Amino acid sequence: MTITQFNRIVEIRTKIISMGTFLCGSLYAAMVTGEWSWSRFLVMAFAVLFVDMGTTGFNSYFDFTSGTDKAELNFERDKVLVHEGVDPQLALLISLALFGAAAVLGLILAWWTSFYLIVVGGICMGVGFVYTGGPYPISRTPFGELFAGGFLGTVLFGISYYVQSLSVDWHSIIVSLPLLILIGMILTVNNTCDREADTVAGRKTLSIVLSERTIGNLMRSMVLVSFFFPMALAMVNFLPMVTIPCMLIAFIPAWKTLLHMEKRGFSLKTKGPSMGSVSQIFLFYCVAFLASMVGALVM
Repeated sequence: MTITQFNRIVEIRTKIISMGTFLCGSLYAAMVTGEWSWSRFLVMAFAVLFVDMGTTGFNSYFDFTSGTDKAELNFERDKVLVHEGVDPQLALLISLALFGAAAVLGLILAWWTSFYLIVVGGICMGVGFVYTGGPYPISRTPFGELFAGGFLGTVLFGISYYVQSLSVDWHSIIVSLPLLILIGMILTVNNTCDREADTVAGRKTLSIVLSERTIGNLMRSMVLVSFFFPMALAMVNFLPMVTIPCMLIAFIPAWKTLLHMEKRGFSLKTKGPSMGSVSQIFLFYCVAFLASMVGALVM
């Protein structure tokens, strides 16, 4: 197995999602509390990265062994188990090793902070496994968006906040909601493009359960809420006022990207460009949020 194949098994390019949430939660903690620890930041960064990579590796393994990913219905060259004959057992071993490394880093963080972190981290890793593994994978149900957004958005944001501030603040849950929504949208785009293959595989994702028109309206609503909700939070002092201009500026290219994605359409053949577009929308949000936090810190 080559480095390129390894990167494709763990889909390294998609780690912008978990790392974006982690950065947002960490800087939000710094803005609110004024606390910052480089040691906790770096250990947490690698722990998050390893869990995300391991989860994607499990996804690659179980999608292949369950027959969800088939050569005749998959046009993603990144699926090396399907198109390049990479041994699926390698994907499984890689994922287990990454989870093991993340567990070690999690123990270090727990030693520095609180051992309750072990419980929360264990739950996150468990959800990462059963998302596509086990007898009833979450990814085969209409609840995939909720679990992905909930854990990669709100839960990860909250953990990142806690690791930096060593405190729990319910405001962080409210502030994290746009991330939950955007991550759910990323999965919605993925599943909408995969609708044909998922139907054959017997999945019942949200994109299959709902009509195409409803999914389109849902995506538009997700973008609108994700960028305008933080502005509302700024008006009630949940976020700094600099959030408003930052989000307005980021919303313009994000909305244009959404319209271009809709014009292109959602299918197996357009999945690559569509996933690139929705990732850009997520990136626009993260950059705007992080700029807001930095702006508040230097003012």
